[in-house]
Amino acid sequence: MGENGGDINLRANEKETMKQQIVTPKRSLTKETEDLLNKQIVMEGTSSAAYLSMASWCETKGYETSSQFLYKHSEEERMHMLKLFHYVNEAGGHALQPEVSKIKHSFKSLREVFDNVLQHELEVTQSINQIVDHCFKIKDFATFNFLQWYVMEQREEEVLARRAVELFDLIGEDGVGLWMIDQEIGKLEAYAAKTSGQMGG
Repeated sequence: MGENGGDINLRANEKETMKQQIVTPKRSLTKETEDLLNKQIVMEGTSSAAYLSMASWCETKGYETSSQFLYKHSEEERMHMLKLFHYVNEAGGHALQPEVSKIKHSFKSLREVFDNVLQHELEVTQSINQIVDHCFKIKDFATFNFLQWYVMEQREEEVLARRAVELFDLIGEDGVGLWMIDQEIGKLEAYAAKTSGQMGG
């Protein structure tokens, strides 16, 4: 009877231990990787805020198609940020709400808007590549694989931004040029998807 009672107590203790292991998150990120991902969260949050500001400026200037393009991309950047949030937290880290400041609200021209978009996307790509390189070096293949989605996403984002800037040289800004550029901005995503498909194929 005593032995059976001991077995029951042992099994109860084992179950309690298992329960604690399940509810206690185990860290699968190094602190350095967590810090890098939190810096990327700041960058994605800044992208979302910057594109929202650009969209608002475009809307007030009558560039309706460009404003809708940028509103949509602001939402997409927020989604990119939240994707990182969930990954960091689920890996046992702590994703931090970014402090976003110094957002530009006025622009000299529509071209300046898209010049800024391109420059920003190039900086995001560089940041993603640095984190991917870091993860490969420390053999954090889970995070390395997770970030491949961002690598491919950035390729398409750069295609979009470069094409937008090219439109100003191809069409020109005189006369109805700006109106035509604004209309062409709405066709960029189809162009980028086609181009990315060709590059991937």
